[in-house]
Amino acid sequence: MHEHSSSRRRPVRAGKLALALGICLCAGQLVAGAAVAAPASAAAPVTTAASQQAAAPVNVAIKLTSSTSKVAWGSAVTLTARVNDPNTGAAVTGGNVQFQAWRNGGWQTWQTKAVTNGTATYRTTPYVTGSFRLKYTSLPGKYRWTASASIRVNVVASRAKVLSEARKHVGKSYRYGASGPGSFDCSGYTMYVYRKAAGIKLPHKANSQQRYGRAVAKSSAQPGDLIVIRSGTYGYHVGVYAGGGYMYDSPKPGVKVGKHKIWTSSYVVRRLVG
Repeated sequence: MHEHSSSRRRPVRAGKLALALGICLCAGQLVAGAAVAAPASAAAPVTTAASQQAAAPVNVAIKLTSSTSKVAWGSAVTLTARVNDPNTGAAVTGGNVQFQAWRNGGWQTWQTKAVTNGTATYRTTPYVTGSFRLKYTSLPGKYRWTASASIRVNVVASRAKVLSEARKHVGKSYRYGASGPGSFDCSGYTMYVYRKAAGIKLPHKANSQQRYGRAVAKSSAQPGDLIVIRSGTYGYHVGVYAGGGYMYDSPKPGVKVGKHKIWTSSYVVRRLVG
């Protein structure tokens, strides 16, 4: 009886042991699996596409303005650059802006200025109508170089431009019937100067030129005005007023184009440009 009862208890202990071991094994597998998975989920936020993008240099927000869109020839215009961070809107300090003009088929840098508190200014005197832009040069690791939209400044003909053109031909010879650019007669000279400087087309005859522009009193004459010397009401000689009682003209054979004294009071003044 002792041996019989002993033999019946052994399978029960073995079964319980096996069951207990099986439960422990399964639990061990679950715990081990959890231990392996946890570090992976904790490490995921360390490197993200957003953090990489935030570290990359960006284009600045850049704007160019002009003190005027129309300027008289020989007068200055002020260009102002405003540079801001595109994400925060804060003014950028650091880096440079290159003020550029479109000339001869490409952008040419006229001047480089440092950006301070988001602003840089440039004062220039353009002599031809054209476009301007500015280019921000990079602040390494933070901003990339950025070009602004271009703006156009129109240069309007003025007396100063007429005078400049008149001076270019000083020393050239008089030749009857000539209208430049190698030689001139009197009305050919004024015809050429006003056309080149202001786009004004005058006839090749002194008497006819006095019908152009508007009449101005002699006391109000300004450099760049047209002087028409007359006999009675007939205009027979013309020149460009130089100021102080002088004019640029092509007077007669043997006398070259130059600045000459107005020798008579019998003349009228015509204003062709502002």
